[in-house]
Amino acid sequence: MKGLSKSRYTAFCQCPKNLWLKVFKPEEAIVDAGIQARFEQGNVVGDLAMQLYGDFKEAHAELPDGKLDLGKMVEQTRQWMKEGVENIAEASFVYEREHRVENALLDPDKPLFKTWKESHYCAVDILRKTADGWAIYEVKSTSFPEFNGQETKLEKYAPDIAYQKWVLTQCGINVTGTYLVCLNSDYVRQGGLDIQQLFVVKDMKAMVDDEYLKVPARVSQALKVLKSEQEPDLDLSECCMKPYGCAFFDYCKRQHGVTSPSVFDLYGVGFSFKKKLDSYHQGLITFEDLRSTDIGPIQNMQIEAALTGKEFINPAGIRKFLEKLTYPLYFLDFETMQDAVPQYDGAKVYAQITFQYSLHIKPSATADYQHTAFLAPSDGKDPRRALAEQLCEDIPKDVCTLAYNKMFERGRILELAALYPDLSDHLTNIAEHIVDLIDPFRAGDYYVPAMGGSFSIKSVLPALFPGDPELNYHNLDDRCQNGGDAMTIFPRIKDMDPEEAAASRQALLNYCKLDTWAMVKVWERLVQEAKI
Repeated sequence: MKGLSKSRYTAFCQCPKNLWLKVFKPEEAIVDAGIQARFEQGNVVGDLAMQLYGDFKEAHAELPDGKLDLGKMVEQTRQWMKEGVENIAEASFVYEREHRVENALLDPDKPLFKTWKESHYCAVDILRKTADGWAIYEVKSTSFPEFNGQETKLEKYAPDIAYQKWVLTQCGINVTGTYLVCLNSDYVRQGGLDIQQLFVVKDMKAMVDDEYLKVPARVSQALKVLKSEQEPDLDLSECCMKPYGCAFFDYCKRQHGVTSPSVFDLYGVGFSFKKKLDSYHQGLITFEDLRSTDIGPIQNMQIEAALTGKEFINPAGIRKFLEKLTYPLYFLDFETMQDAVPQYDGAKVYAQITFQYSLHIKPSATADYQHTAFLAPSDGKDPRRALAEQLCEDIPKDVCTLAYNKMFERGRILELAALYPDLSDHLTNIAEHIVDLIDPFRAGDYYVPAMGGSFSIKSVLPALFPGDPELNYHNLDDRCQNGGDAMTIFPRIKDMDPEEAAASRQALLNYCKLDTWAMVKVWERLVQEAKI
């Protein structure tokens, strides 16, 4: 495509190099599974939003190879606008302009003029007919409460909408309004899905009008980037993470000679990306560069461990943590799914729906471990009530429960307590007695170089038990080796054939069980190092 789409335009707005790499070196992008999952959620949200204003027609056509037939979609849009269709979803427009360059040398073997066309394409999520023109509604799967005081968070969407307005205006369309449609984070589903309550709409006129003035110059600059065979030479900047994390960040670091470990690998809590960037621009990049600086106790410990191989173990600090624990010990881990559009009564948008847990139990210092688990039926029904009831049976009141990064488990339990008043007392008691197994690591009482500045259990476990196949998540079934896999696979099981469904459920059980067994092994290592 010789021109711009709105995705190319917004890539340029973030960083010209982002646009160039997206077109000429797309293989260098690192796109994690979480981004892909959000993209899929966005499709679901977009399909629902089409119904927001009643009857609509959707512009859609495909070529034999399965790619979108943009020309056909533009024709559909033009025809429906002529017919006065009030709501057009994925309304498609192409603005083409011809360029002519005179044969300055008057070479007789060349034409007098060299001409070419550039095309600028956009698809409007919802195009609504108004009294004297058409209004643009851009749909995003992000969630906001009613938009009071949210303007600074909305600015990042203005360039996208402004580009659409520019394309439509160049096509001769009178754009009478520009709006942003997002999910309403205050909406709680009760009964059938209420589309009108699910979405909130923000008039973006002021922000878009400001951005609109910048579009012609930006389009011209973006086209120059696309016409150049030379990769833009731009240094690392806040654009690498603003307004979105750039998929080419690792590539650009390599281009500027930044290799790991570097300032960008330092533990992030208390040391923001902006601080890391400031350090980079001061020439403090490698751990050797940073060794003599005082940037924070955890970061300094990480640097020293990486450079010397030294382990930092504070038995007194570990003992102080372990003194909080009393038998019996309950090691708990949850798995959840997260839907942009709430599927169950009492759920909000992007609610964490708990469908599974694993529980390892150590009754006493000398007793063997016991294990129990819950995995909701794969029938598409709300799993939370049955899970909450079983959890109350499996964990008595007033016992010590261990979780890794406890705010997650505690948050889910308190949500269940609010949802089921008859279980609230017991669930709240469980939540109040959770101790966080990550605490001694975050406090710096136990750090080894292999942790690499991360205290997640996926980093701590292999660092403490290198090469142990029993504790290697990669040895699990490919169906489920991490929380992202669990989140996506469970809601799909109901549509699988019986054999695949059974295998997927077993993969979920094995994964969650390893999470709590990992906690057990970490706790045992803490006990060993504390010399209790």
